[in-house]
Amino acid sequence: MLTVAEAAIEGGATVIQLRDKVASTRKLVEEGLVLRELTRRRGVLLIVNDRIDVALAVDADGAHVGQDDMPAHLARRLLGPERILGVSAGNLEEARAAVEAGADYLGIGPIYPTRGKLDAGVPVGTQFVLGLKLRYATPLVAIGGITAENAGEVIQAGAAGIAVITAVVNAEDIAAAARKLATASSSKVEKGE
Repeated sequence: MLTVAEAAIEGGATVIQLRDKVASTRKLVEEGLVLRELTRRRGVLLIVNDRIDVALAVDADGAHVGQDDMPAHLARRLLGPERILGVSAGNLEEARAAVEAGADYLGIGPIYPTRGKLDAGVPVGTQFVLGLKLRYATPLVAIGGITAENAGEVIQAGAAGIAVITAVVNAEDIAAAARKLATASSSKVEKGE
């Protein structure tokens, strides 16, 4: 876990998410404390997936909740205004509710078919990104099937950033994969394409 996070940061990752659906609370806290030290030292954000208690315990920068996790309005109350709250949204109603609950960003997707999350649902495509960008000022972080080859079009559609699992974690050279994604994401914005 630490090796992957270090390599991803070396490649340009600006946020690391602690995500483990099966680990015990104790293990998540232990991993979170290690990641917290690394992310502070390297100047990147640490977000904890699903677990508000763990985010608070390790003094993470924030937490991300999905539709089956703690309701966003309660997560916001527990995290307070100083921590980041991300909320998953796969349709317009979920996006509206997340914005109303005080989400700092919307995690939207899956944009494309993905193997990284078996219960991700039907891909929503870049038109969904564009539609949300036109409706809300809340930053959009796209996830699901994103690669260096399609990251630029996701950013061009209006996503403020991308989140990946498979494209980095399964890469032979994690730092190079993260670097390639960071370059692909930023080059479309810089060129105004």
